[in-house]
Amino acid sequence: MNALDPNPLPAPDHRPGQDEIEASRAPLIEHLIELRSRIIKALAAFIVLTFVSFAMAKYVYSLLVMPYVWAAGGPEKAPLIYTHPLEYFFVQLKLAVFGGAFLAFPVIAVQLYKFVAPGLYKDERDAFRPYLIATPLFFLLGTAMVMLVAMPLLMKFSLAMQQAGTEGVASISLLPKVDDYLSLIMTLIFAFGITFQLPVVLTLLARIGLIDSQFLKDKRRYAIVIVFVIAAIFTPPDIISQFALAIPTLLLYELAIFAVRFVEKKQEKPEGTGAAPAA
Repeated sequence: MNALDPNPLPAPDHRPGQDEIEASRAPLIEHLIELRSRIIKALAAFIVLTFVSFAMAKYVYSLLVMPYVWAAGGPEKAPLIYTHPLEYFFVQLKLAVFGGAFLAFPVIAVQLYKFVAPGLYKDERDAFRPYLIATPLFFLLGTAMVMLVAMPLLMKFSLAMQQAGTEGVASISLLPKVDDYLSLIMTLIFAFGITFQLPVVLTLLARIGLIDSQFLKDKRRYAIVIVFVIAAIFTPPDIISQFALAIPTLLLYELAIFAVRFVEKKQEKPEGTGAAPAA
């Protein structure tokens, strides 16, 4: 390059925040020490919140039983039993672990972000932050769908299968075990919570350039088949749970198309607002 050139070209491969990354480089041992510190903080939050969740386990279980109560028409019509002396205790332990993990997720996510953030460019950090918020929000949305729609419908269907005893016909009544009920509703919560991450995942794939909105539109028919297959695998073997998961997921797929298109417009905007070339 000519030394007298008044418009020298910028250094190749230089991105915003690169100097900041270079300044934050540390030896391997320092990274390991920091990783240990982040893990200890995340583990401490999980343990503390697990104990808190265990203290509230009975109240949380009563909340989870509400769909059954609504379907049965009142608490007196919604009996639950346990057939092992320690069954209800272990149910509370399971709830405590689940509650501790769920409540500690923000702390765990923040610790993970703080560990990897120094190795990211500024624009990558800015792009990553919204997903820390969107992930638990969509999981909560899936949980609300279970509590308000899927589980009440499933319990109404199950209660309708009961059979009154008459002459020559045995009486058949629904008496759910506390452990079986917890396993059922936890399975649905995990299935819905994970599946409801679809817009988050697809938007992230769009940001890194692996998919685009036109690709999602073209593959819509295949997505419908895949969604119903996943719903059949993740949910209990009844058509109500499968449709309760599949239909909202397809709506989220359509929402993801709009979200991906929004990402594309944001990525195109800097190019469209550049200065016009000189004549």
